[in-house]
Amino acid sequence: MKRLALALLCLVLVAGCANVPLESQPVVVSGERQGQGSGDVVPEPAKDIDPLTLVRGFIGATLKPGQGNAAARAYLDDQSRAGWRPSRSLTIIQDTFGTVYDTDPQPDPNTLVVNVRGIDIGTLDQSNAFVPDYSSALLKVKVRKQAGGQWRIVDPPADLYATESDFSENYTAVPVSFYSETSATFVPDRRYVIAKPQSGLPSRVMDLLVNGPSTSLAGSVKNLLGEPVEIDTNVKSLDDGTLVVPLTGVSGVPDDTRKLIAAQIVLTLQYVTSARIRILADGAALVPNHPDWRSNELPAYGATLSPSLDLLGLMTVGGRVRSLGDGAPVPGPAGSGEYDVVSAAQSIDGKRLAVVERDGGKVRLRIGDLGHDLPLVNLGGTTLSRPTWRPGTGEVWTVADHLTVGRMVLNPNGQWTALTVNATDLVQQGGITELRFSRDGARVAAVIDGELWVASVVGTGDSVALREPRHLQPHDVTDVADVDWITQDTLVAVTSSPSQPVVRVLVDGQRLDAFNSSNLTPKVHGVTAAPGRPIVVADASGLWTASVLGEVWRPLPHSMQDADPFYPG
Repeated sequence: MKRLALALLCLVLVAGCANVPLESQPVVVSGERQGQGSGDVVPEPAKDIDPLTLVRGFIGATLKPGQGNAAARAYLDDQSRAGWRPSRSLTIIQDTFGTVYDTDPQPDPNTLVVNVRGIDIGTLDQSNAFVPDYSSALLKVKVRKQAGGQWRIVDPPADLYATESDFSENYTAVPVSFYSETSATFVPDRRYVIAKPQSGLPSRVMDLLVNGPSTSLAGSVKNLLGEPVEIDTNVKSLDDGTLVVPLTGVSGVPDDTRKLIAAQIVLTLQYVTSARIRILADGAALVPNHPDWRSNELPAYGATLSPSLDLLGLMTVGGRVRSLGDGAPVPGPAGSGEYDVVSAAQSIDGKRLAVVERDGGKVRLRIGDLGHDLPLVNLGGTTLSRPTWRPGTGEVWTVADHLTVGRMVLNPNGQWTALTVNATDLVQQGGITELRFSRDGARVAAVIDGELWVASVVGTGDSVALREPRHLQPHDVTDVADVDWITQDTLVAVTSSPSQPVVRVLVDGQRLDAFNSSNLTPKVHGVTAAPGRPIVVADASGLWTASVLGEVWRPLPHSMQDADPFYPG
């Protein structure tokens, strides 16, 4: 009787559970995006759902937790469910999109085509990097009435589609760090990782780190965890909370490189864990006598790439270079009026100055020690963009006639020599009016025909190129006048727009935020920024400062009309 009762109890439990829809959490599979797998049991779409609602539900289910895109697969017919193998690419569309029936007649009355119409704002590529876009999205989805009278999708798209809100809800941004040998610092490479389950975040992020930089930074940075270094076993947490990262293939790697590997891991994982990080190499501490790490134990990589707080910044006004601190002219001919200065840039250490000088109907470049005569550089051009100093090298770059990127290098004789940069990929986009190096030197921001672009800096020595140009926020950021870098992966741009004259844009273009426009008088024509410094903008009345979004702009003391501000760099 006891056995019979137990058996009956099991049958009751099974019957009860049969009505509960099951939905598993994501399983971490190395190198794969959420949804690669099978075996989930998910609810069917609502009964008698119409084809338009069916397709909208399919897109809304793309990022729901589950293996093998199980939630989206529930909208497919039986044959498609078994055979659908979507690519690892994810197309992100605006939240507002339409679904309409295709007007072309179908040979089968039980078959319809639904057109999905919206705006494609970008793609998450196979390395989990965001690639910006702004174009019309048109997706044709065929649906067929099944034997039971229910509509189902019979030709699911090869790529995954999701709305911007669903993407933001399910993914978290992680700046994955890679090393720049040119500037001896680490460069953030923004990647987007499935947020849940949170316990698996460190492992998913380490997979991205080991697999190397995204296409946008390939050639600009070095992955210290590349071949033959790899993760030995899964990243795991101990009972005391310590996160263990086990590596292998590190035999023979010198101690200084081991320290850089540790820094690369810690700088990356600090965004997904607050725990101590234990880094092992074949079971022993990666860095001898230093098994456990926290981010505050790392050296200040790149500290010399940001200007000292003692350097308050400068401005050009009325053909002279003056101090932002007190408005006084700088010493030497650049401040006395001997040079008719159009624009200028101060070196990171504050010791040198590069100026573009008006010379009749043309301009010319001078570079030298601040406070002294600035020797002429043999670089021709009717126009020259404001100079920018390349971090870690002492080079000065400028754009001649909007098309030729010149690179000034100081030779052993103490003379500046003009070299060319292979900027074909960038100049193909149009005329360059502004060019700014990021603080790590791995990227440049450019204003091209009033639009905002970024590109990577590839190569060393005599061969340098600008690669992988990306157009940021092409719909919302137009008529750009100037740009600078707030941080390594965030830009500030000023535009002629009265509604959003100052905007903050992520380096991959995934997000745009507008600063307060109060107190500013159109048109805003200049901007400068640096880590830990107030942003300074120039409008029709003078110079204004603010530090955070939403803050009301305050007039800069000693401001002057028609001034253009610049911090060192």
